[in-house]
Amino acid sequence: MDNGIRVRFAPSPTGPLHIGGARSALFNWLLARRHGGTMIVRIEDTDLERSSRESEENILNALSWLGIDWDEGIGKGGDHGPYRQTERLPIYREYTEKLLASGQAYHCYCSEEELEAERQDLMARGEMPQYMGKCRNLCDEDKRRYEAEGRKPVVRFRVPVNEDVIIEDLVRGRVVFESNGIGDYVIVKSDGIPTYNFAVVLDDALMEITHVIRGEEHLSNTPRQILLYQALGLNMPVFAHVSLILGKDRSKMSKRHGATAIEQYQSKGYLPEALANFLVLLGWSPVGEEEIFSLPELVQQFSLDRVAKNPAVFDLEKLNWINGCYIRQTSVERLTEMALPFLREAGYITGEITSDRYEWLKMVVLSVQEYLSYVAEITEYVNIYFDEEIEFENEEARQVLLGEQIPTVMAAFRDKVQEMAEITPEAVKAMLKALTKELKLGGKHVYMPVRVAMTGQTHGPELFYILPILGQEKILARLHRSLAKL
Repeated sequence: MDNGIRVRFAPSPTGPLHIGGARSALFNWLLARRHGGTMIVRIEDTDLERSSRESEENILNALSWLGIDWDEGIGKGGDHGPYRQTERLPIYREYTEKLLASGQAYHCYCSEEELEAERQDLMARGEMPQYMGKCRNLCDEDKRRYEAEGRKPVVRFRVPVNEDVIIEDLVRGRVVFESNGIGDYVIVKSDGIPTYNFAVVLDDALMEITHVIRGEEHLSNTPRQILLYQALGLNMPVFAHVSLILGKDRSKMSKRHGATAIEQYQSKGYLPEALANFLVLLGWSPVGEEEIFSLPELVQQFSLDRVAKNPAVFDLEKLNWINGCYIRQTSVERLTEMALPFLREAGYITGEITSDRYEWLKMVVLSVQEYLSYVAEITEYVNIYFDEEIEFENEEARQVLLGEQIPTVMAAFRDKVQEMAEITPEAVKAMLKALTKELKLGGKHVYMPVRVAMTGQTHGPELFYILPILGQEKILARLHRSLAKL
């Protein structure tokens, strides 16, 4: 492959960026970056009713958040614009006229009712529903009659008969379709708007796209597109159809398998680099056993010959594991910034945050960093620092403070805390070590009662985090309240 590679991502702005679309964008981007090629982003907005600039904005923001940049297209400009289909209508009209003039396309006046009746009839006979060519050879008189009735024609492409349409797919290998099974298909609707199969061919050809990497669901569209390339004498790109993404139950990925839109993962506090890492592994396999890759590392490794034909399974547990790995590697400053909205929403913080309070919040985040699969989970772990009233989480926790050594341990612990000049993680470690030595008790008989007295729980962050976060006053108050409950 040379660096003349030109790839594109061309979403329809009818909703947020979905998992499948994001993966296609990533595969295109990785191929371009691997070979020093060009990445183009353009917008397929010919579905006038459902398309919106708001969705377009959402998709572009989600791409940027994932770390996908582009060289040409929406927001960037370039020599092959415009980059929105609704702004390219004169181009589509020009090529429609060429096909009509050469007889490779024709006007069709069939009504929806007639087409539906034909469809039902074919299905009843056990045949594939397709257009049977009623308007293929209309005389001028018939055309005038239909137009007098007020019928607005569509434009259909005249599919050649008895031909094999061959796709040399970079993922699927050779795929052959029979032209007789296709039927003359609509390329321009009655309102003058081109259909997907027509517009995409002209956009890809005129933007000099060399590689089209897209989802397997587009494979059945490809023979129609190839016939148009051939009819118009346009250069054809190489196709690579990537496998579907399935849920864990092997059915098509849907909301019941987890969130399907990128913005939903963003709003839960997933890290973009973790999500990108996970998405690339849906259908592409690296050379070795390693599964954690930065984007630059993925660029170095990516190739289409390691993209699998088999469906990829979206495993939320695996995403959470990968995201957890990234969370543990990321800076506490970044995590704190990400955590603030969730802590506010939970009511744990209100108003302005002073610099001292911010440093304290960083300690809170650091103490639970290793437990998080995604940042929104933080509210499940930090109540121990914010709730003044300590409740024992269960009877097992309560029993910990009923052992015979407890009065001695707690009195010694209280004295040690009162003697501490400052409560830092290092000072806490030294103090607890000294306490176990002086009391001649195993760590479990000291650490566990202190933990339960401070948090009401038998598990959680390390004590050398908890005690400095609470500070001397709260430690002593909690000690008093926990023992009073017994």
